[in-house]
Amino acid sequence: MKKFFAFIKDSFVEVKENVSWPKYSEVQANATLVLVASLLFALVIGLVDFGFREAMQKIYQSVFSN
Repeated sequence: MKKFFAFIKDSFVEVKENVSWPKYSEVQANATLVLVASLLFALVIGLVDFGFREAMQKIYQSVFSN
């Protein structure tokens, strides 16, 4: 049990003194970048999905219209 409490204490000291935390402006800029990239990626995937769906509908219509 002594080792466990020493680990918790050392972990807290590590986080408090040795970790370099980013500034709020950096976090905000990175969050904005991730949001914009995610929206662009979703748009591209949506457009590809729409294109495949339209192509498959045309293929099905031409094959099954006989």
